[in-house]
Amino acid sequence: MKRLKRDKWLYVLLMPGILYFLIFKYVPMWGAALAFKNYQPFTGFWASEWVGFEHFRNFFQNPDFFKLLRNTLLLSLYSLAIAFPAPIIIALMLNEVRASLYKRTIQTLIYIPHFISMVIVVSLTYVLFTTQGGIINELIFQWTGQKIDFLADPHWFRPMIILQNLWKDCGFGTIIFLAAISGVDLEQYEAAHMDGASRWRQIWHITLPSIRSTIIVLLILRTGDLLDNGFEHIYLMSNALNRDVADVFDTYVYTMGITMGAFSYSTAVGLFKSVIGIFLIVSSNYLAKKFGQSGIY
Repeated sequence: MKRLKRDKWLYVLLMPGILYFLIFKYVPMWGAALAFKNYQPFTGFWASEWVGFEHFRNFFQNPDFFKLLRNTLLLSLYSLAIAFPAPIIIALMLNEVRASLYKRTIQTLIYIPHFISMVIVVSLTYVLFTTQGGIINELIFQWTGQKIDFLADPHWFRPMIILQNLWKDCGFGTIIFLAAISGVDLEQYEAAHMDGASRWRQIWHITLPSIRSTIIVLLILRTGDLLDNGFEHIYLMSNALNRDVADVFDTYVYTMGITMGAFSYSTAVGLFKSVIGIFLIVSSNYLAKKFGQSGIY
């Protein structure tokens, strides 16, 4: 109570964040009970029939389950393999730039896309890559004599999603790694330079080991989102021609819950995804600590 009284203004500043999580994160958890009920809007939440794990069984036995799992995991693993290391590489490159004005200009240019709505990003993609007058396709047509339907060809769906995520979020992600690099002791670089270490050796033996804990923490958090591809982005990029590779858990929950009104079934799908996410975070955190690294808790 003494500490509470002493730091009362800090807790007052903390209240908006606490209220946000209580209202939008914890209170809605009561809705997870829908996954175990046969919810009928006219009957009500409490009076709806309790069916246990029936919706989960139906979901696992659904032929679409393995297609959704494959599409979700492939897209997430490709993004993890390509989009996660990209901010680290850019941060290392920017750290080597000595011209302050040039460095700040590059940072500003790569940060700006993060603040652009995903709707705008997809709209720009359509304008650039459409076969009906898109600049990219017009250039390809001039060079090869044919056009590529980037927006409808299923083979191009995942590369387009990853490229959009790279352009939008890669620059902003470098902020964390640049902040971690700025905390590296400069005397280590000076000692390495005196010993004749090249810049590459300094990066490999000093910079990367110094920011390893930051990389691991962010990797653990990213692992927990393996089944979360983001509804808005996937939904905007999907169409009737690429549906086989575009359908993921997020769009499936929307289709079954909002479009078809299967509220209990879609809640079960969303709950399954959340449980797997928690399992992945706990497992990756355990493995990180097992190998002597710092985890998230």
